[in-house]
Amino acid sequence: MAINREKFPPLYRTVAANDGGLESHAYVPGGLDVLTSHPRNDRPGANPEQFIGLALSTCLNATLEAIEERRNLPHTAQVHTIVEMARDTHGFQFYLTAEVKLPGVDSDTAAAMIDLAERRCPVAKLLGNSDNVTVKQVTAFSPAPPVAR
Repeated sequence: MAINREKFPPLYRTVAANDGGLESHAYVPGGLDVLTSHPRNDRPGANPEQFIGLALSTCLNATLEAIEERRNLPHTAQVHTIVEMARDTHGFQFYLTAEVKLPGVDSDTAAAMIDLAERRCPVAKLLGNSDNVTVKQVTAFSPAPPVAR
């Protein structure tokens, strides 16, 4: 279902661009410029898996920060997103697992806050209908996955 842009006009607009493919760079005109690289080579650079992980981690954490502020809680939320790429019958797909820690918040309250953040975060909403995306409460983050080369 498309959102009516006349009723809900954009509050912010940016452009993210990549004009050279995977072995090049991605940029925001007048701002961020990031070297890009294939995830399975040794060249420096970021890749789409990392960008989508950063987008989900940052958006969820910013949403949790707003929820914490409304509840007069200090901002303690931490979000780490594990992104995995796998083959499927049509090429490739991503699996995302966002692990969320809320130190100093009891488990039931944290679960409610994470559920609310997942429903409010624009990136989580964008990804929300995918079976490949999981947001879960943790008390400790999973170890960083090994770098596949």
